[in-house]
Amino acid sequence: MLMSNLFGERLRSKPSDASLVSHVFLLRGGYIRPVGSGIYSMLTPCIKIQRKIENIIREEMNKIGGQEILLPFVVPAELWKQSGRFDSVGSELLRFKDRTNRDMVLSMTHEEAAVNLAKTEARSYLNYPFMIYQIQTKFRDEPRARGGLIRVREFTMKDAYSFHTTQEDLEEYYVKVHKAYERIFERVGLSNVISIYSDTGMMGGSGAHEFMLVSDAGEDSIVLCDECGYKANMEVATSKLRKNDTPPVESLRVDTKGITTIDELSQFFNVDKARLIKAVVYSCDNMKKPTIVFIRGDLKVNESKLRNYLKAEVKELSDIEGYDFEKGYIGPSNDILDKYNVIFDMSLKGESNMICGANQKDYHIVGFNISRDIGNVSYIDVAKVEEGQECPICKGKLKVKRGIEIGNIFKLGNKYTKSMDMQYTDKDGLLKTPIMGCYGIGVGRLIAGVVENSHDDFGPIWPKNIAPWQIHICALNLNKDEVKEKSFSLYKELSSKYDVLFDDRNLSAGAQFADADLLGIPVRVIISKRNLDNEQFEVVIRNGKESKQMSYENMISFLENFYQ
Repeated sequence: MLMSNLFGERLRSKPSDASLVSHVFLLRGGYIRPVGSGIYSMLTPCIKIQRKIENIIREEMNKIGGQEILLPFVVPAELWKQSGRFDSVGSELLRFKDRTNRDMVLSMTHEEAAVNLAKTEARSYLNYPFMIYQIQTKFRDEPRARGGLIRVREFTMKDAYSFHTTQEDLEEYYVKVHKAYERIFERVGLSNVISIYSDTGMMGGSGAHEFMLVSDAGEDSIVLCDECGYKANMEVATSKLRKNDTPPVESLRVDTKGITTIDELSQFFNVDKARLIKAVVYSCDNMKKPTIVFIRGDLKVNESKLRNYLKAEVKELSDIEGYDFEKGYIGPSNDILDKYNVIFDMSLKGESNMICGANQKDYHIVGFNISRDIGNVSYIDVAKVEEGQECPICKGKLKVKRGIEIGNIFKLGNKYTKSMDMQYTDKDGLLKTPIMGCYGIGVGRLIAGVVENSHDDFGPIWPKNIAPWQIHICALNLNKDEVKEKSFSLYKELSSKYDVLFDDRNLSAGAQFADADLLGIPVRVIISKRNLDNEQFEVVIRNGKESKQMSYENMISFLENFYQ
């Protein structure tokens, strides 16, 4: 490829609307261009990278028996109504009507379409197990599109769906996919990807893992323990909480006029926040009554855990006027339990000498004991893990890091096959419902993740397996006949074996090198009059910008070894 023919421009300055490293360099390097919020056009360098990643994914999916298909992007809403997700999924699912007034959706994922296809082709136990996969466009009407390809509305995704007759078979295949994902991420050049247990979310099922690229640019919080290797997404992470060691005492109502916050109460009573019971009030979209969460005062509610437990969207209520409880003075009582939906966090289990609201303005109760003063209640884990808490597995201290989710795998069970009436005939002639797994990789997000993981101050440093080109030739003083002749001759020779980009624009060294940094090609060969006079070529390794003067023979040998 001649640089003079390459469509697109490199930008010299940082775009004003970009903050993440990947967003900045993908824009500056002429990889992507914005069309709308979270919607991008991809230019040649980005397409070349994407195709190489897709081929790696295909190879690994084929190794574990996957068969590539292509499902439609636009799907009749009837399929989503069968699964129940047409109504349960929020506004991120784009719904519309076609010209015949038929409900349609733009697919944000393809479980329904995959089941719809598989139910027509796999009617006997002899057809099982199998896995189908595709690399296809998705659309999610994301309200917070940001960070270039990190969080978009339209995106390319590899999604795979496996079908099984037994849970044991699904478990075995799940492990195979997990290992295939590890190979994929290693092959694209990522070393700091970790697999963590995660929330199944709207996908449902019995278990899931996310593959997280550890990065400060990530939106997800990852909870880790260096001692035992515990890893979990913040949405499902747990910790081991220390218990209060104060003995039970008689409860006492105390005048706390004007004191309503946890910080104020901690100071007023001169106690640790762990001795307090905090009340957080939520509205839930499937409940008429508010839900009150009682949790230890030193902890926060993890709304993902709460959402999953209630199977509903939740929103904290800051305005509680109209209800017969006093803000800042809400406490556990049988009256509260009778009137509202109440959840007790696991952090309160076994605690005996606590301070809580008295359900009367200006009063709190000291020495509150849930089992004594209310009776037997159920405890649910809805607490958010904090850095420094004790690991739930060992005695190590938990760390919280940021991560970019670049892949996920789910054990779906029969959530979709049962609701969509998919059946097969077993060896005894009986109708059975198959079980599923599903497995996704966001290709565009993976591209952005590689940039976040591998760059310097001047541009991306592409791993050689996915770089847009393998070799970048920069010819200095191309107007000199000797340089021009040798440059085009070398370009023709190397192009017979490698994917080569040749900067033939006769620009200054600074302009050529700036563009080369933004394109991040692993090996740069610099041809100049001075080098040719010395019968040398300058070879620059993009990773670290290591520069070496080489003879022609040594250069050819180096390239062969580098790309063997």
